Amino acid sequence: MKYNIQKQHERKKYHAIERIMLLLDKGSFCEIGSGMVNYGYNSGMEDIPIEYDGVITGYGKIEGQVVYVFAQDFTVKGGTLGLRHGQKIARIIKQAIKSKCPVIGIYDSGGARIEEGINALAGCSEMLYYNTLASGYIPQISVIAGPCAGAAAYSPAISDFIFSVDKIGYMFITGPDVVKNVTGEECSYQDLGGAKVHSSVSGVSHFCFSNEKECFATVRKLINLLPACCKDKHNITPDAYNDRGFNGEETFPTEVRTAYDIKQMIRQFADPDSFLEVHEKYALSMVVGFAKLCGKTIGIVANQPKYNCGSIDCDSSDKAARFVRFCDCFNIPVITFVDTPGYLPGKDQEHYGIIRHGAKLLFAYSEATTLKITVIVGKAYGGAYIAMGSKQLGADYVYALPRAQVAVMGAEGAISILHRKQINEIDKNMQEQFIKGKAAEYSEKYMNSVIAVREGYVDEVINVSQMRKRIYDDMVSFNKKEEYFKLEKKHGNIPL
Repeated sequence: MKYNIQKQHERKKYHAIERIMLLLDKGSFCEIGSGMVNYGYNSGMEDIPIEYDGVITGYGKIEGQVVYVFAQDFTVKGGTLGLRHGQKIARIIKQAIKSKCPVIGIYDSGGARIEEGINALAGCSEMLYYNTLASGYIPQISVIAGPCAGAAAYSPAISDFIFSVDKIGYMFITGPDVVKNVTGEECSYQDLGGAKVHSSVSGVSHFCFSNEKECFATVRKLINLLPACCKDKHNITPDAYNDRGFNGEETFPTEVRTAYDIKQMIRQFADPDSFLEVHEKYALSMVVGFAKLCGKTIGIVANQPKYNCGSIDCDSSDKAARFVRFCDCFNIPVITFVDTPGYLPGKDQEHYGIIRHGAKLLFAYSEATTLKITVIVGKAYGGAYIAMGSKQLGADYVYALPRAQVAVMGAEGAISILHRKQINEIDKNMQEQFIKGKAAEYSEKYMNSVIAVREGYVDEVINVSQMRKRIYDDMVSFNKKEEYFKLEKKHGNIPL
């Protein structure tokens, strides 16, 4: 079969077949539906057939793991999505479901094929339907390596992870011309829906890369971290443990309110070079990602004190909630590191819906039945303490470091409420000194994990150096965990 590779190279992009070869193990690709043509050709409506209807579909292997793949070919009718095009993609997703294997889509398309009218929309609808059926059963990964516009953009949006390539990949529902006609606003393709926009502002894209080779290499790394299907068994044995000399004490500053980078501790805690951060550029006060612990995949959720002191806002709530739900779908243990002063206060956050967005995080942790282990490494105040995988939301084990502070709120805030009358009665010049003195007393008495341990809300106070071994032992002991308490219902109604 002839591919117009040169035409794609002129656009500084790889061709669809080259992308498949970059993604898969050498010589492993098996094409399906190569002779299929566009809707209307066989009935005489079209004089010239559209080869393979502009999308290459099949299966191959990544590090020996079978994966299904489809890649839109922009050199064939602009990669536009017609009826047969959509049906080919839908069938590949259906085959992936039957085979219990991941599916990877590479998008490079001008959108729905206008001349096919509603038939093109039918092809798109069938693709979206099978995206939805596959959700939570097999991993779905999307690579945006060209335009992805209109209703077709919802296909990657339904998938689990979106990889975008800067300067060549972009997504939007309505393009710059429509935006200008309707609103009068002028914008470029990249400003409207480029990789950087979606990876840092909208949160639509989970990964952003400067080139295609790096992008496909990271897709391969992610596939290596994930189970092929939700039915996969996770066998963990005690003899696989290694301590790798873990000691994260130097990560944490002496003063609990001093900012630091939680990712330094995560990288020391996980197996070397195994941590793959998801949504690295989006909602920076929360860190989520996959790693391996003694060779076993774990999901990590952590507050990031380096940004907004680790406060939880609307976007970070969504980011963590969706990640927790993904891990739960595929029985990946969720390890939560807590260091947050609470939900981010302010009129903007309240108007944006912090109550609704924050509730998603509570819902996700409560609903999850995978192994959940929480370590309070610093501050855990108020509603944020509850939301970050607390014992009451079903955590299997909750630990605290000696420096941990578990309380309803920060010391100075608590004193301002508890001693409001006294504060108002003393001279203004003395108020600050009074509050600081009382806050020190309050901190010593209440701002620690002692009460939480006594009440059973924290299982043990452990040192940082013990953390890796303790969590691995917990994973071994919960190797066959099953959640028995379930109500008979279709599903809960998460506050979307």
